[in-house]
Amino acid sequence: MNIPLEYILVLSSSLFIVGAAGVILKKNAIMVLMSIELMLNAANVNMVAFSSYYGDARGQVFALFSIGIAAAEVAVGLAILLNLNKLKKTVNVDDINLLRW
Repeated sequence: MNIPLEYILVLSSSLFIVGAAGVILKKNAIMVLMSIELMLNAANVNMVAFSSYYGDARGQVFALFSIGIAAAEVAVGLAILLNLNKLKKTVNVDDINLLRW
């Protein structure tokens, strides 16, 4: 029993839309990072779906590398947020203007 490709694409696009809305609407930097992860996972779902649809493993391998890079990105992002929290005592995106002149 195979799930039709259209259903998976609808799931992926809804994940991407929720992630994009989170990036645009949320003020908390941790929530913004989580929304970026949702967007990356939507792209990974697309790659795996098309990989299984065409019977090729390249999309799955690329999704695996993408997950590894996303884990490293989260580690760096959280380290930056922890240092900003120690310095500014906030993780609100609007309050962080450290790189401005």
